Amino acid sequence: MSLKEFIFSKQFLKNLGSAAVIVVGFLMALLIWINFYTRHGQSRPVPDFIGQTLEETRRLARKSRVRYQIIDSVYTSDVPRGCVAEQNPKPGFRVKKWRNVMLTINAFNPEMVAMPNLVNVPRRQAVAILEAAGLEVGIPRYVPDISVDVVLKQLYNGRDIQEGDLIQKGSVIDLVLGKGLSNQRTPVPDLTGLDLETARDRIFGASLTLVTSIYDNTVINAADSARAFVYKQNPEFNVDATIQLGSSVYLWLTVDSAKLKPDSTFVITDTVPQHFPVQSD
Repeated sequence: MSLKEFIFSKQFLKNLGSAAVIVVGFLMALLIWINFYTRHGQSRPVPDFIGQTLEETRRLARKSRVRYQIIDSVYTSDVPRGCVAEQNPKPGFRVKKWRNVMLTINAFNPEMVAMPNLVNVPRRQAVAILEAAGLEVGIPRYVPDISVDVVLKQLYNGRDIQEGDLIQKGSVIDLVLGKGLSNQRTPVPDLTGLDLETARDRIFGASLTLVTSIYDNTVINAADSARAFVYKQNPEFNVDATIQLGSSVYLWLTVDSAKLKPDSTFVITDTVPQHFPVQSD
């Protein structure tokens, strides 16, 4: 029998049809299984667990047909102790039925850390030590001293704090730094367009002091303040300008991008000095 005759024979066509039926049946069964396993098209929004007690969380998870898993704990004043402080995915994010939501619980007691010794430590190293200990850097204050940019005192709530003293993790430590006995100067950084946190880091990195930040009337709520950016600064940025180490810096912030146009005129209030001594090299 020739190949052509075999291909068109009843037996071959019968076997071919049977194989096609088996393949189609297998594919349909596979699709049904995949659809059942993934519950395609049956997503639901993640409920808001923030601020809920564990019992409230259990009831809400069952009602919303999701599972939850507690993965960590923090200490914060934003929610009551023992309640949910963070969740992932965020509320409203759509997930499949009975998927896990990762929760972080607010601890009943704050985590305490030992205060490190920063006295006689250079500023940059002191900042790294504080961050490694889980502490935050407050507002630096510069005073005349033979040392330059070296920690002279470490303060907690305005008082000296000693090495080894236990304080709450995340506490703010203020540093008193030496600015030298000579008229040492530093360049004025360009802060225009930066958010407050980035601008604060730039100011601190230049060995200057952020005295205050002023929001304009476009900043209405916390969300606005989080995305606000600097549109004015005093003293002004100038590539050739320097000011004395430790000098004060004032910032004005907005969410209105139109205010980013070059503007050398500052809004002066009774509490903000009109200018600072600026020296061009």
